[in-house]
Amino acid sequence: MEKLLKQTQQHEKDICYMDKNPNLSYRIAIVVVFFVNGFLYANCTGRLPELKDYFNVSNSTLGTMLFTTAIGALVAMPITGWLTTRYNSGKLTIYTGLLFCCIVPLIPYSQNVWVGRTSFFMTGFFSGAMDITMNGQAVFVERKYKKTIMSSFHAAFSIGMALGAGSGALFANYHFPLRLHLIYMAIVSIMALAVVSPIILRSQTGNTTIKEARTRRQRIPFLIWMIAIIGYCGMTGEGSMVDWSAIYMHTVVGKTKAFSALAVGTFATAMTIGRLFGDYFIDRMGRQFILLFSCFAAIVGLSEALLLPEAPTVLMGFFLVGIGLSNIVPMTYSTAGNIKGIDPSAGIAIASTIGYSGFFVSPPVIGYLSDGLGLRVGLAFPLLLFLVMLSIILFLIRRDRREAAAG
Repeated sequence: MEKLLKQTQQHEKDICYMDKNPNLSYRIAIVVVFFVNGFLYANCTGRLPELKDYFNVSNSTLGTMLFTTAIGALVAMPITGWLTTRYNSGKLTIYTGLLFCCIVPLIPYSQNVWVGRTSFFMTGFFSGAMDITMNGQAVFVERKYKKTIMSSFHAAFSIGMALGAGSGALFANYHFPLRLHLIYMAIVSIMALAVVSPIILRSQTGNTTIKEARTRRQRIPFLIWMIAIIGYCGMTGEGSMVDWSAIYMHTVVGKTKAFSALAVGTFATAMTIGRLFGDYFIDRMGRQFILLFSCFAAIVGLSEALLLPEAPTVLMGFFLVGIGLSNIVPMTYSTAGNIKGIDPSAGIAIASTIGYSGFFVSPPVIGYLSDGLGLRVGLAFPLLLFLVMLSIILFLIRRDRREAAAG
C-alpha cells in the first residue's frame, strides 16, 4: 500500500510538472499558435506567383490586393485592442486563429479581382487580430518567467514560415492544385490549434497587456517613438521579403515558380536561426552591437540580391537579410518594455502597433514602384528603410554615450 501511495504521489507530481515549471504547458501552447500563424501564411505567400497568374493581374494590381490585406489588419488592430479589454484574451487568441485558418483557403476560390480583394482584406483582418492577441499572450508568459523569452515565440513563427514555404514549394513542384493545397494546410493548422486550445482556455489570463496599457494615460517618451520606428523598418523588411521574394526570384532571376518558393524558405530559415540564438548573443555581446550587426547584415544582403540577380547570390542575400532582421522585433519589444517613464505594457503596445503597420502597409508600395521602374527598384524601398533604421540606432547610441559622459 505504501509503495502504491508513493507511485500515485509521483504520478501526480509528473502531471503537475508543467504547471510548476512555470507555465511550461502554456508557453508551449502559445509557441504552437505562433507556429501556425507563420506556417499557414507562408503556404499562401509561397504560391503568390500562382495567385498572380490566377487573377491575371499586374504587379501594381497585386500590390493593391496586398494593400487590402494591410487595411484589414489595421482595421482589426483597434477592434482587437478594444475586445481584449473586455473579454478573455486567451479565448480571443483561439477564435482569431481559427478564423484565420478558415479564411486563407478561400482566396483561390475568388471569382474575380474584387472578390479576391475582399478575401485578402478578411485574411489581413484575422491575421492582424491574431498577431495582437498572440503577442499579448507571449508578453504575459514572458512576465511569468521573469526573463527574456520573446525570441523563442518569434522563432516558432519563423520555423512555421520555413516549413510552410517548404511545403508550398513541394506542392508547387508537383503541380498540386492550389485550392486543395491551402485547404489541407488549413485543416492541419486547425487541428494544431484544437490540441492547444484547452491549455490556453484554462489559463485564467483574463485581459493582457493591451488592457494594462490603457489603465492610465501617460506621456510617451521620445525614445519609445524611436524604438517603434526601428520596429517599423524591421517589419517592413520582413513583409517585403515574405510578399515579394518569391516573385523577385521568378520574374527577375527567371526561375520556376516551384524554385522561387525557396526564396521565402531561405529567408524564413535565416530568421529562425537568428531567433533561436538571438538571446544567447544579445546577453554576451550586448544589445547595441547586435542591433548594428543586424542592420549591416540586412543592408549588405538586400544590396547583394538587387545588384547581383543570380539565384545563388539572391538566395545568399535573402539569407543575410533574414539573419539581420531576425532579432529586430524581439529587441524592439524588450527595449520598449523597459523604458523609464512609461508602463512596460504600454511601451510594448505602442511599438507593436506601429511596427505591425510596417509589416502590412509598406510592401504594397513595392508593387507600384515595380510596375513603373522594375521590381529591383521596388525592393530598394525596404533597403532605404534599413538605412533609416541604421541612422536611428547610431543616433541613439551617440545619445546614450553623451548622457553617460554627462552623468
